[in-house]
Amino acid sequence: MTTTLPLFPLGTVLLPGASLPLHVFEPRYRQLTVDLVSGAVPERTFGVVSIKQGWEVGEGDAAALHPVGCTAVLQDAQRLPDGRFDLTTKGGRRFRLLEVDEDSAPYLVGSVEWLPDSPHPPEVEPLLPLLAESARAAHGRYREVTSTALRLPAADTTVEDLAYALAGECLLTLEDRLALLEETSPARRLRLVRRILHREAGIITALNAVPAPLSELGHLPHRN
Repeated sequence: MTTTLPLFPLGTVLLPGASLPLHVFEPRYRQLTVDLVSGAVPERTFGVVSIKQGWEVGEGDAAALHPVGCTAVLQDAQRLPDGRFDLTTKGGRRFRLLEVDEDSAPYLVGSVEWLPDSPHPPEVEPLLPLLAESARAAHGRYREVTSTALRLPAADTTVEDLAYALAGECLLTLEDRLALLEETSPARRLRLVRRILHREAGIITALNAVPAPLSELGHLPHRN
């Protein structure tokens, strides 16, 4: 089943369930914000796709996009006196980008298909609690070595959502976040996030340097 979504190309990867603040002041994305707020775009939802080649703003901007993205649901929009917007959004569903339409709207519109998880093989089902526990332990080690107050996923977080919840606030590379987004096996995704967090904790320990939490970077992806 395919559908269409307004697209918001960024130099980052949005994961399901993760928060993403946006500062909007490029005219076409101001229009997208108006369309989201007014209901012209259904369910206040648009697609965030990471840029494979190019830039967020400027001539030529995003020349190529990664094929897997995540919907963002608009939670709040604050209009500034000069017409810019500060947005609060949250990651929703994954999708595969099939085609990009550059002409039907002031902003990009994508034809997409939803990207569900693959079912658990019977032999993997008994291993899921152990994988979840080891992934949480890796997250605990990352929190310890970074001395950051990262939120802990709720105890009832599903195995399908747990890897995203563990990675959401961590400072990971675009490639790591993209790998987590593209992985359709919950079991492999838990193994992947465990491996990534163990690696990052080891690097931080070896360098004796702690990265700044995302909340302290003051980073708002800009549309100029």
